[in-house]
Amino acid sequence: MKPWIGVTASLQTGNGDLPGTWVATEYTDAILAAGGVPAIVPLGEAASQNPGQWLERLDGLMLTGGVDVDPAYFGEDPARGLGEVCPERDALELALVEAALLRDLPVLAICRGMQVMNVAAGGTLYQDLATQGKNALQHRQRAPRWHGSHRVEIVPGTRLAEILGRSEARVNSFHHQAVRDVAPGMRVAAKSSDGLVEAMESRRHRFAVAVQWHPEHMWRKDPAQMRLFEAFVQAAADGRESEAGE
Repeated sequence: MKPWIGVTASLQTGNGDLPGTWVATEYTDAILAAGGVPAIVPLGEAASQNPGQWLERLDGLMLTGGVDVDPAYFGEDPARGLGEVCPERDALELALVEAALLRDLPVLAICRGMQVMNVAAGGTLYQDLATQGKNALQHRQRAPRWHGSHRVEIVPGTRLAEILGRSEARVNSFHHQAVRDVAPGMRVAAKSSDGLVEAMESRRHRFAVAVQWHPEHMWRKDPAQMRLFEAFVQAAADGRESEAGE
C-alpha cells in the first residue's frame, strides 16, 4: 500500500466569513507524483485538542508554507515587521511536529514548516529579515514561482546533499522570516550567499528535512526538487513496511 502523508493546511475565511481549511494543490500533486497519498490535516478546535491522533494512521508529515510563527513560542515579543499569525495553526503544527519527531515519523518541512520545526525543537527565528538587518538578497522574489532566483550552497555529507546530488542549487524564495539559531539536534544543510540558513535536517531521526524554498513549485521543471519528495515518501514507505513486519 502507498504511504499516507499528512499535509498541514492554512486556515482561511471564505464566503460569509466561514472558516475553511485550504492547501495549495502543488503540495498534494507533488506527494501524489512521488508515490504517496496526501491526507489534509484539518484545523480547528477539535483537531488541536488531540493532535497526536492524526499521526496514528499516517506514515509521514509534511509541514507547508503559510503565515508567520508567533514569536511567543521562542520567547520574544512581536517585532515591528512581524506579519499575520494564526494561533490555531501554530498550536496544532508545533504539537504535530513534536509528536512526529518523538515517534521518528518522517517529516518534510517547507518554508514556514522549516521555521515551525526549528521552533518546536528549541530554535529561534528572525521575525522579519528587512527590519532585523538580514536583507542582503531578495528573499521575496519578483519572478515566476517555479523560477530559481538565487543560489544556495549545499553542505557536503548531509542527507540533503545525498538527495539532491548537488553541491549548490538555484531555488525560489518567498519568505521574510528565517531560522536564526538552529535548534539542538539539527544541523545546517544549506545556506544562501548572505548567510541565511536555507535548509536544515535532524541528526537523530530517520528523515527530518526542512527547506526554506518551495520545491512544490519547482519539481516539474527541476528533477532534483522531485527527488526531495521521492526520498521523503520512500522514507515513509520504509517505515510503514518496517512496522508491518514487526
